[in-house]
Amino acid sequence: MKYLVITLLAVTTVVAQKTNRKLVWEENFDGSALSEKTWNFELGDNGWGNHERQDYTKVNHRVSKGFLTITAKKDGTHYTSTRITTKGKQEFQYGYMEARLKLPKGHGVWPAFWMLGSDINTSQWPHCGEIDIMEYVGREPHMIYTTLHTTDTHGATASSKKTEFPNIEEGFHVYAVDWNADRMVFFVDGQAVYTYQPSPKTKGNWPYDQKFFFILNLAIGGDFGGPEVDDSIFPQEYVIDYVRVYQ
Repeated sequence: MKYLVITLLAVTTVVAQKTNRKLVWEENFDGSALSEKTWNFELGDNGWGNHERQDYTKVNHRVSKGFLTITAKKDGTHYTSTRITTKGKQEFQYGYMEARLKLPKGHGVWPAFWMLGSDINTSQWPHCGEIDIMEYVGREPHMIYTTLHTTDTHGATASSKKTEFPNIEEGFHVYAVDWNADRMVFFVDGQAVYTYQPSPKTKGNWPYDQKFFFILNLAIGGDFGGPEVDDSIFPQEYVIDYVRVYQ
Protein backbone atom coordinates (compact mmCIF):
# COMPACT_ATOMS: atom_id res chain seq x y z
CA MET A 1 0.00 0.00 0.00
CA LYS A 2 1.32 3.43 -0.91
CA TYR A 3 0.53 6.52 1.12
CA LEU A 4 0.08 10.13 0.16
CA VAL A 5 2.44 11.91 2.52
CA ILE A 6 0.94 15.15 3.81
CA THR A 7 2.41 17.50 6.39
CA LEU A 8 -0.28 19.84 7.67
CA LEU A 9 1.76 21.66 10.31
CA ALA A 10 5.44 21.93 11.15
CA VAL A 11 6.13 20.06 14.38
CA THR A 12 9.84 20.51 14.97
CA THR A 13 9.27 22.57 18.13
CA VAL A 14 6.47 20.48 19.60
CA VAL A 15 7.35 18.62 22.77
CA ALA A 16 5.59 15.53 24.10
CA GLN A 17 3.74 16.74 27.18
CA LYS A 18 2.38 14.50 29.92
CA THR A 19 2.63 17.20 32.57
CA ASN A 20 -0.63 17.79 34.47
CA ARG A 21 -2.13 14.65 32.97
CA LYS A 22 -3.21 11.62 34.90
CA LEU A 23 -2.29 8.06 33.99
CA VAL A 24 -5.80 6.66 33.47
CA TRP A 25 -4.95 3.21 32.09
CA GLU A 26 -1.91 1.05 31.61
CA GLU A 27 -1.17 -2.48 30.49
CA ASN A 28 2.18 -3.79 31.75
CA PHE A 29 1.66 -7.42 30.76
CA ASP A 30 2.21 -8.75 34.24
CA GLY A 31 1.53 -12.38 34.92
CA SER A 32 1.72 -15.23 32.44
CA ALA A 33 -1.30 -14.67 30.18
CA LEU A 34 -3.28 -11.91 28.50
CA SER A 35 -6.36 -10.84 30.41
CA GLU A 36 -9.43 -11.41 28.26
CA LYS A 37 -11.16 -8.80 30.42
CA THR A 38 -8.95 -6.33 28.56
CA TRP A 39 -7.99 -7.99 25.29
CA ASN A 40 -9.86 -9.66 22.44
CA PHE A 41 -8.19 -12.10 20.08
CA GLU A 42 -9.03 -11.53 16.43
CA LEU A 43 -8.73 -14.86 14.67
CA GLY A 44 -8.92 -15.90 11.06
CA ASP A 45 -7.36 -16.68 7.75
CA ASN A 46 -5.04 -14.39 5.90
CA GLY A 47 -6.28 -11.35 4.03
CA TRP A 48 -7.97 -8.88 6.41
CA GLY A 49 -8.59 -6.74 3.31
CA ASN A 50 -4.86 -6.28 2.69
CA HIS A 51 -3.87 -9.61 1.07
CA GLU A 52 -1.76 -10.50 4.09
CA ARG A 53 -0.35 -14.02 4.35
CA GLN A 54 -0.75 -14.89 8.02
CA ASP A 55 -3.48 -16.65 9.93
CA TYR A 56 -4.12 -15.06 13.32
CA THR A 57 -4.21 -17.48 16.25
CA LYS A 58 -4.32 -17.49 20.06
CA VAL A 59 -1.02 -19.34 20.31
CA ASN A 60 1.48 -17.06 18.53
CA HIS A 61 2.23 -15.03 21.63
CA ARG A 62 3.48 -15.29 25.19
CA VAL A 63 3.36 -13.11 28.29
CA SER A 64 6.44 -13.34 30.48
CA LYS A 65 8.49 -11.08 32.77
CA GLY A 66 6.38 -8.02 31.97
CA PHE A 67 6.48 -8.34 28.19
CA LEU A 68 4.03 -9.42 25.53
CA THR A 69 5.81 -11.13 22.65
CA ILE A 70 3.97 -11.75 19.38
CA THR A 71 5.80 -14.28 17.21
CA ALA A 72 5.33 -14.60 13.46
CA LYS A 73 6.09 -18.12 12.23
CA LYS A 74 6.22 -20.07 8.99
CA ASP A 75 5.50 -23.78 8.82
CA GLY A 76 5.71 -25.04 5.26
CA THR A 77 3.53 -22.66 3.31
CA HIS A 78 1.56 -21.60 6.40
CA TYR A 79 2.24 -18.29 8.18
CA THR A 80 0.83 -17.56 11.65
CA SER A 81 0.80 -14.60 14.03
CA THR A 82 -1.41 -12.87 16.64
CA ARG A 83 -3.68 -9.82 16.61
CA ILE A 84 -5.37 -8.41 19.74
CA THR A 85 -7.69 -5.47 20.43
CA THR A 86 -9.31 -3.67 23.37
CA LYS A 87 -12.61 -3.20 21.50
CA GLY A 88 -15.54 -2.84 23.90
CA LYS A 89 -13.20 -3.13 26.91
CA GLN A 90 -10.73 -0.23 26.95
CA GLU A 91 -11.71 2.67 24.70
CA PHE A 92 -10.63 6.31 24.92
CA GLN A 93 -11.48 9.73 23.51
CA TYR A 94 -8.52 12.13 23.54
CA GLY A 95 -5.33 11.80 25.56
CA TYR A 96 -1.67 10.94 25.29
CA MET A 97 -1.33 7.30 24.20
CA GLU A 98 2.01 5.55 24.10
CA ALA A 99 3.61 2.13 23.84
CA ARG A 100 7.17 0.90 24.30
CA LEU A 101 7.95 -1.55 21.52
CA LYS A 102 10.76 -3.64 20.04
CA LEU A 103 10.30 -4.28 16.34
CA PRO A 104 10.82 -7.44 14.30
CA LYS A 105 13.12 -7.30 11.28
CA GLY A 106 13.21 -8.56 7.73
CA HIS A 107 11.46 -8.27 4.40
CA GLY A 108 7.80 -9.12 4.88
CA VAL A 109 7.10 -8.17 8.52
CA TRP A 110 4.49 -5.50 9.25
CA PRO A 111 4.02 -4.75 12.99
CA ALA A 112 1.59 -2.05 14.08
CA PHE A 113 0.28 -0.17 17.12
CA TRP A 114 -2.97 1.51 16.11
CA MET A 115 -6.56 2.45 16.94
CA LEU A 116 -10.01 2.22 15.35
CA GLY A 117 -13.22 4.12 16.11
CA SER A 118 -15.58 2.39 18.52
CA ASP A 119 -18.45 2.81 16.02
CA ILE A 120 -16.81 0.55 13.44
CA ASN A 121 -19.68 -1.93 13.56
CA THR A 122 -22.15 0.71 12.40
CA SER A 123 -19.99 3.25 10.54
CA GLN A 124 -17.54 0.74 9.05
CA TRP A 125 -14.08 1.64 7.78
CA PRO A 126 -12.91 4.29 6.87
CA HIS A 127 -15.89 6.28 8.21
CA CYS A 128 -15.05 5.19 11.76
CA GLY A 129 -11.52 6.60 11.45
CA GLU A 130 -8.15 4.97 12.03
CA ILE A 131 -5.11 6.20 13.99
CA ASP A 132 -1.86 4.42 13.12
CA ILE A 133 0.51 5.43 15.90
CA MET A 134 3.25 3.16 14.59
CA GLU A 135 3.62 1.06 11.47
CA TYR A 136 6.84 -0.50 10.27
CA VAL A 137 7.47 -2.59 7.18
CA GLY A 138 10.63 -4.65 6.91
CA ARG A 139 11.01 -3.87 3.22
CA GLU A 140 11.80 -0.25 4.24
CA PRO A 141 14.41 -0.48 6.99
CA HIS A 142 14.76 2.44 9.43
CA MET A 143 11.40 4.01 8.48
CA ILE A 144 8.45 4.60 10.81
CA TYR A 145 4.99 5.44 9.46
CA THR A 146 2.38 7.51 11.35
CA THR A 147 -0.95 7.68 9.53
CA LEU A 148 -4.59 8.78 9.69
CA HIS A 149 -7.33 7.14 7.62
CA THR A 150 -10.58 9.08 7.18
CA THR A 151 -13.43 9.16 4.70
CA ASP A 152 -11.65 11.92 2.77
CA THR A 153 -8.19 10.33 2.77
CA HIS A 154 -7.74 6.60 3.26
CA GLY A 155 -5.90 3.62 1.85
CA ALA A 156 -3.46 4.75 -0.82
CA THR A 157 -4.30 8.43 -0.18
CA ALA A 158 -4.11 8.37 3.63
CA SER A 159 -2.75 11.38 5.53
CA SER A 160 0.66 10.06 6.49
CA LYS A 161 4.27 10.78 7.31
CA LYS A 162 7.23 8.44 7.27
CA THR A 163 10.34 9.35 9.24
CA GLU A 164 13.79 7.79 9.15
CA PHE A 165 15.41 6.53 12.36
CA PRO A 166 18.69 4.76 11.55
CA ASN A 167 18.67 2.57 14.68
CA ILE A 168 14.93 1.99 15.09
CA GLU A 169 15.34 -1.78 14.78
CA GLU A 170 17.68 -1.88 17.76
CA GLY A 171 16.18 -2.24 21.23
CA PHE A 172 12.98 -0.64 22.52
CA HIS A 173 11.47 2.67 21.40
CA VAL A 174 8.43 4.66 22.54
CA TYR A 175 5.70 5.54 20.04
CA ALA A 176 2.93 7.98 20.97
CA VAL A 177 0.11 10.24 19.85
CA ASP A 178 -1.07 13.39 21.66
CA TRP A 179 -4.72 13.71 20.64
CA ASN A 180 -7.24 16.41 21.53
CA ALA A 181 -10.29 18.00 19.93
CA ASP A 182 -8.09 20.25 17.78
CA ARG A 183 -5.23 18.13 16.46
CA MET A 184 -3.04 15.05 16.75
CA VAL A 185 0.73 15.07 17.19
CA PHE A 186 2.71 11.86 16.75
CA PHE A 187 5.99 11.13 18.54
CA VAL A 188 8.86 8.67 18.38
CA ASP A 189 11.05 8.64 21.49
CA GLY A 190 9.66 12.05 22.42
CA GLN A 191 10.44 13.57 19.01
CA ALA A 192 7.44 15.06 17.23
CA VAL A 193 7.27 13.63 13.72
CA TYR A 194 3.84 14.56 12.37
CA THR A 195 0.89 16.81 13.17
CA TYR A 196 -2.59 16.40 11.72
CA GLN A 197 -4.79 19.49 12.10
CA PRO A 198 -7.28 19.89 9.25
CA SER A 199 -9.19 23.14 8.94
CA PRO A 200 -12.09 23.37 8.69
CA LYS A 201 -12.94 20.07 10.36
CA THR A 202 -15.65 17.98 8.74
CA LYS A 203 -17.07 14.51 9.22
CA GLY A 204 -14.95 13.48 6.27
CA ASN A 205 -11.59 14.59 7.63
CA TRP A 206 -12.10 14.41 11.41
CA PRO A 207 -13.96 11.33 12.76
CA TYR A 208 -11.95 11.68 15.97
CA ASP A 209 -14.47 13.11 18.44
CA GLN A 210 -15.39 9.69 19.75
CA LYS A 211 -13.82 6.78 21.60
CA PHE A 212 -11.22 4.56 19.94
CA PHE A 213 -9.77 1.17 20.88
CA PHE A 214 -6.24 -0.22 20.60
CA ILE A 215 -4.92 -2.89 18.24
CA LEU A 216 -1.56 -4.67 18.39
CA ASN A 217 -0.63 -7.06 15.62
CA LEU A 218 2.16 -8.45 13.49
CA ALA A 219 1.13 -9.01 9.88
CA ILE A 220 3.13 -10.74 7.15
CA GLY A 221 3.27 -9.46 3.59
CA GLY A 222 0.14 -7.78 2.30
CA ASP A 223 -0.46 -4.68 0.24
CA PHE A 224 1.65 -2.56 2.58
CA GLY A 225 4.02 -5.17 3.98
CA GLY A 226 4.92 -6.15 0.44
CA PRO A 227 4.00 -9.07 -1.84
CA GLU A 228 7.43 -10.66 -1.41
CA VAL A 229 8.40 -12.26 1.90
CA ASP A 230 11.86 -13.47 2.89
CA ASP A 231 11.05 -16.83 4.46
CA SER A 232 14.55 -17.13 5.91
CA ILE A 233 13.80 -14.47 8.57
CA PHE A 234 11.27 -16.52 10.55
CA PRO A 235 10.45 -16.71 13.36
CA GLN A 236 10.28 -12.98 14.11
CA GLU A 237 9.26 -11.37 17.41
CA TYR A 238 7.36 -8.16 18.11
CA VAL A 239 7.82 -7.29 21.79
CA ILE A 240 5.50 -4.94 23.70
CA ASP A 241 6.64 -3.63 27.08
CA TYR A 242 3.60 -1.49 27.95
CA VAL A 243 0.65 0.55 26.67
CA ARG A 244 -0.36 3.70 28.57
CA VAL A 245 -3.02 6.40 28.35
CA TYR A 246 -2.78 9.83 30.03
CA GLN A 247 -5.65 12.31 30.15
